[in-house]
Amino acid sequence: MREDLIPQVEKAIEVLKKGGIVAFPTDTVYALGAMANETSALKKIFEVKERPLSIALPLLIASESELDCAVASVPPAARKLTYAFWPGALTLILKKSAWLPGIINNNGPDIAVRVPNHEIPVALIKGVGMPIIGTSANMHGHPNPTTAEGVREQLGNRVDFIVDGGRTPVGLESTIIDLTVNPAKMLREGAISRTEVEKIIPLT
Repeated sequence: MREDLIPQVEKAIEVLKKGGIVAFPTDTVYALGAMANETSALKKIFEVKERPLSIALPLLIASESELDCAVASVPPAARKLTYAFWPGALTLILKKSAWLPGIINNNGPDIAVRVPNHEIPVALIKGVGMPIIGTSANMHGHPNPTTAEGVREQLGNRVDFIVDGGRTPVGLESTIIDLTVNPAKMLREGAISRTEVEKIIPLT
């Protein structure tokens, strides 16, 4: 990690541990995050983005080995996809682990989770010692920002801290695969194409 980023990341970890919300770059777009168990911070994310509570918040973990903590079970298809595409721009929908607050997904049974291919969110997750939220750092329905300036333009001072890590390398949102159904279903085609996914598992 660049030396000039270390103080920013340390500050972001401090803010997250105090129950704040932080914007940071990922491999895809800038994300808005909080510690996964901080219900008040999760509520603030919905408020800041003006995002309906019915639209679940995605989860970021630092490595594939943490998946068992975030979800209730991991089907074989998920293992194949994580081996092929993680860390990277692939989000998986799986059954939610019981410890995660209901506000994350409107008390539903599922959770969206991925391992970002970017050192800053990974450092934040390791720094707070648990998964963090990784929803796009934009107003609901507006373009996803790929720079810290883009975050400031949309969210202004409603975010407790913004880590300015430069422009995101991919600039496209992640691909989303629902693995709670069999065969699996692509919910959004993003940085990873349907063709690439179908080389690993069948899709409806």
